Amino acid sequence: MFVKMNRIPVRPEYAEQFEEAFRQRARLVDRMPGFIRNLVLRPKDPGDPYVVMTLWESEEAFRAWTESPAFKEGHARSGTLPKEAFLGPSRLEAFEVVLDSEGQDA
Repeated sequence: MFVKMNRIPVRPEYAEQFEEAFRQRARLVDRMPGFIRNLVLRPKDPGDPYVVMTLWESEEAFRAWTESPAFKEGHARSGTLPKEAFLGPSRLEAFEVVLDSEGQDA
């Protein structure tokens, strides 16, 4: 399994708008081969970033998504919040799952 994580520092006064943008997302990724699920994690500490996590069957499936017309369409709406809504740049991270809670090695 492959996990792509985006840490997004959002100003607290824009938190609800940020979350609503994800609630209203296009959901195009949901139909992509190899897509497992999308998680949006709200920080408990207002100084911490939101974490947007997508889980994929493989890195190849993720790359196919990023090269698809659906990716461009889905991300065309991502600029709906003003620049001042963010405390700084987001940070992308990638992970390969080596163990999961189902007790199976990945």
